[in-house]
Amino acid sequence: MRLTALFLTFPSLLAAQLIPAGQPVPKGPNPPVVFVNGYQSPCGGSFADSFYAADKLLQANSIVTLFFDNCSIGGEGAARPSIEAEGIAFGKFLAALKYTDGTPVTQVDVVAHSVGGLMVRSYLAGKQEGTPAVFIPPATVPIRKAVFIATPNFGTPIAGLLGSSADMQLVEMTPGSQFLFDLNSWNQGNDDLRGIEAIAIAGNGGAQFGPGGFDDGVVALTSASLGFYKRGVTRAVPDCHITYALLQLVGYCSASTPAIANINTDPNNLVSNILVSFLTGTNAWKSLGTAAEDLPNLSGTAGVMLQLRDANDMMLPAIGATLPAAGGPPVTTTANSSSGIVANERVAAAKVAMTVTPLSGAVQNVSVDLTSSATTEAPVVVKTGPVISPTGVVIAAGPAQFPRDVAPGAYVSIYGTNLASSINQAGIPYPPQIDDVQVLVDDVPQQLVFVSPGQINFVYANSAAGLTKLKVKNSTGQNTANIRVAPAVPSIFLLDSGRAAALNALTSVVVGPNAPLHVKDFLSIYLTGLGDAVKFPPVVTIGGQNIPTLYAGLTPGYAGLNQINVQIPAGIATGAAVPVIVTSNGRSSNVATIAIQ
Repeated sequence: MRLTALFLTFPSLLAAQLIPAGQPVPKGPNPPVVFVNGYQSPCGGSFADSFYAADKLLQANSIVTLFFDNCSIGGEGAARPSIEAEGIAFGKFLAALKYTDGTPVTQVDVVAHSVGGLMVRSYLAGKQEGTPAVFIPPATVPIRKAVFIATPNFGTPIAGLLGSSADMQLVEMTPGSQFLFDLNSWNQGNDDLRGIEAIAIAGNGGAQFGPGGFDDGVVALTSASLGFYKRGVTRAVPDCHITYALLQLVGYCSASTPAIANINTDPNNLVSNILVSFLTGTNAWKSLGTAAEDLPNLSGTAGVMLQLRDANDMMLPAIGATLPAAGGPPVTTTANSSSGIVANERVAAAKVAMTVTPLSGAVQNVSVDLTSSATTEAPVVVKTGPVISPTGVVIAAGPAQFPRDVAPGAYVSIYGTNLASSINQAGIPYPPQIDDVQVLVDDVPQQLVFVSPGQINFVYANSAAGLTKLKVKNSTGQNTANIRVAPAVPSIFLLDSGRAAALNALTSVVVGPNAPLHVKDFLSIYLTGLGDAVKFPPVVTIGGQNIPTLYAGLTPGYAGLNQINVQIPAGIATGAAVPVIVTSNGRSSNVATIAIQ
């Protein structure tokens, strides 16, 4: 986040290593790395203004450096493009990259500072400008790894102090903005970054939120954390957001505290070492800095963005809320004036009670469970009627898959609250409604298998791959979530102790330690999520050996249930728990086991 030209700069460094925009990229042993800078005011800075000697550092590790300057696609102030527009431009930048031999660059790594990280996330989600939020995620993304440095994933109060309604990036970075709520809840109430491998580097050398190292002078640790994506991938370093005289003047940062994006060849530079380790595939980064989960002032703290809605999912703007701040008395937080969303960076990571004052209507007392949001922030919808839990739509076999996709024609489970008033189930053919409950995908009723207040099982429509809208509807209201459909998400049904749901295909006996398979036996594995098994033929691996598939498709007479038949070959591994994995269209299933003697 560069706010003035008062930055430490380096002379021009090895221009051949930092590839100019529009120029072909030399091939090397590692994917090229694209750097994305933060907020610029005024525009006109160089790569070194934002990332110092990062290109020299990467050159020493045989990595080519590219630079997406977010100032290159628009002006400043009222002319400054939105973060969504920057994300779309970033996607075009990636798509245009060519190697020196004319072939396309199909894989890159990304390092993004501050709002640059939001631009990368907006690209991954395919967020479009406008309200209501529209997402058109790219079918495939060329990003292998991403490093988010001091990214205000849930905003920064500084943006609200500096900005006006004319500067869209500052408006969108203000805590509680509609942009931030939408981006952080675009996929099942969360964001899985499309499953790319990512880490965050967060600074705790600042004092915007008071003593105790809870920020980098601009961004709170809960906002810079990637805890919403995965645990154990956020490293805190004792740095400030930027070198900026005003932050020092108001006491938010010390002049002696380094800027977090000061990436250089100093062998003691924490950020540089984390960066090189992660990009080159070593585990050293896991012991550099401090894990977010190990910070005493963060491990029991969460942030929250609270949006009120009515029973039918229409937003109810709020004036503010009284929240139980972490480590102190309750505080009154004013809602974002443009969105009516209440945001607070420091709430106890527990089941907390809040008092919310709507713009109209009675004050509401609500209870929100933030236990699983420790070290990060959570977008929370508060409403009556049915509510789909965040990340609560999963393939109904094995453990939950990551990234969070479903497959066409698969058995899928929805978890939440008030989904139905009673427990009921249906037989084949599955009906489009049980009691007063319907599940609709893109407004088309789905085949329901089972309903209860906390869970619904159904067969997902044979939708094309991409983003779909799933709606749970009953007599008390409705709730809608975006669900991403992948061509195949193979998931093996499990019995006890991780055993595959599998039969000896000739005897119909369940395979187990007391009924193991033998060489030349035929095996039927039961799973879901194969999608079109003709278009995307699955590969079965047993004991590390690929086994020819004799049949793959739906189990006759059962919607949503897939079956794969194979024959056990000679020379295969034996034992009471031989691992089985099914792979289709690049997605691997959960690991199950079968007994082979």
